[in-house]
Amino acid sequence: MNQNIRNIAIIAHVDHGKTTLVDKLLKEGGVFRANQQVEERAMDSMDLEKEKGITIKAKNTSVHWGDKIVNIVDTPGHADFGGEVERALRMVDGVLLVIDAYDGPQAQTRFVLRKALAHGLKVVLVINKIDRENAEPAKMYDKVLELLMELNATEEQFDAPVVYGSGRDGYMMYHLGEEKKNMTPLFQTILDHVPPPFAKPSEPFHMLVSNIDWSDYVGRIAVGKILGGEAKIGETVFVIRHTDGKKVRAKITKVFEFTGLGQREVETAVAGNIVGLSGFEDVDIGDTLSASEEQHALPFTQIDPPTLEMQFCVNDGPLVGREGKLVTSRQLRERLMRELKLNVSIQIEDSDKAGVFNVKARGAMQVAVLVETMRREGFELLVSRPTVIEKRGPEGERQEPYETVWIEVPDECVGAIMSNLANRKGVLTNMEKLPHTTMIEASITTRGLIGMEIDVVNATSGRGVLSHLFKEYGPYAGEVLTRITGTIIATEAGTTTGYALEMVQERGKMFVGPGEEVYEGMIVGENPRNEDIACNAVRAKALTNFRSQGSGVATGLTPAAKLSLERAIEYIAADEFVEVTPKNLRLRKRILNNGARQKASKSGKA
Repeated sequence: MNQNIRNIAIIAHVDHGKTTLVDKLLKEGGVFRANQQVEERAMDSMDLEKEKGITIKAKNTSVHWGDKIVNIVDTPGHADFGGEVERALRMVDGVLLVIDAYDGPQAQTRFVLRKALAHGLKVVLVINKIDRENAEPAKMYDKVLELLMELNATEEQFDAPVVYGSGRDGYMMYHLGEEKKNMTPLFQTILDHVPPPFAKPSEPFHMLVSNIDWSDYVGRIAVGKILGGEAKIGETVFVIRHTDGKKVRAKITKVFEFTGLGQREVETAVAGNIVGLSGFEDVDIGDTLSASEEQHALPFTQIDPPTLEMQFCVNDGPLVGREGKLVTSRQLRERLMRELKLNVSIQIEDSDKAGVFNVKARGAMQVAVLVETMRREGFELLVSRPTVIEKRGPEGERQEPYETVWIEVPDECVGAIMSNLANRKGVLTNMEKLPHTTMIEASITTRGLIGMEIDVVNATSGRGVLSHLFKEYGPYAGEVLTRITGTIIATEAGTTTGYALEMVQERGKMFVGPGEEVYEGMIVGENPRNEDIACNAVRAKALTNFRSQGSGVATGLTPAAKLSLERAIEYIAADEFVEVTPKNLRLRKRILNNGARQKASKSGKA
């Protein structure tokens, strides 16, 4: 054991303050200069993370506290990125469980804590945001203890130490009411309670690859905790693949230790430390690196299986290639296979149709992040509506995934949400009255949950909060009606006019504004009735001697509703696609030609 090292992961529900807490630990650990300007949530380095305000990828950093090194893994809080959390827990010996002093334990708190307890990790409780209005830190601590009992924590795990404070304001304390000074109580609790890493310095080198990093200079970097021996530059090692057990010889060309927000090169890394190693042409998460060919592969924790499946297709629309450079089937397949090496929680398969790939994932947001990343890289593609992955039960019966959903809504909106749940075949399991809101807990099929977040936002004017967690596979629930509206479909290609849209908007809500390019089969709006209607959105006003072209045009035109990528993916029906390009999102029918679509509908093939 290396007494000077502590390896911890920070876990919590989304938006409970993990990344902000890491910022303050870095600052107090002397990573930043006293006068250095540091942007908030410095660990969220991806553009998408900054825009969405959430952590997507687990990241490593390190803080020096006295003569001790504290390696910290910042993990995502959203359920769709649970694979990142599961990987991170393989590298650490303890976790900081961050709890919001107002919200208390939430859906993802339960998920990440269950995983940490199953790994036998030591837990340090951090009751964060005690400065929030109406915060109840003592009550939330009791709720965490109830959760620990519910998850069958051992006696040692149940007796987890607790600190209270505010990550944003940079203070922690052992007991409520103490002086608000700095982060020392948290650092000291980590050193006292989290054990040094279990490792065997005297044994030959071996390490499990828990993450993959990339550098333009050295290529793939295998990240993990050294479990035995030392890693030295120039030494020969063997990559033992977890997929087929094949052993491949390689040479370590660089050794990286994590420090602050970056990495530093070292000659040697010791057992117990979390490091990055380069020199491998092809290494994947779950592989074992060993000093000799005789060593065995280390066990790799199986990731929870995906529950949703979607199609990624080559764009075959009339506007293909105008906005993106990467449009071919080969380019799309290569990019998806590259993602497969970095993201262990998704699965990608070729379909029986050319240019169509099946992507299996945890949730719509996980897929939306992948698609958004690809469009920024210059890809054009079509994305289908998510469908659930079904399986057969012990008696051969049809089963589908179920989830527990928690919805916090204003009191006056409870009726609308309960009605929506009933339509989606959700079953109410608990309802709790909070100071200003009501918390609804229900069991619902994953199929019924698709698109529900949009309904909650609409029904509560944006004040409702929905979170969910995979529960189990259960009996097939029958037909579920998730979208009760139809669409307005363009019949002509061209540029939309205010004159045409003003007439079309009388029939529903518009998704396009004047001056936008549309084509036949493109969805330009929503029809309140559950049927599709066709319209001409490019019709120009007929000119006469008495009326000028501009008179009376677009005077009553309502601004178009623009859906985000995630909302669009959940909104579309089974016979529709989202067309994704670097500049635009378009909704369209799978079959663009109106006549062919009606013919297919009559024959039941649409």
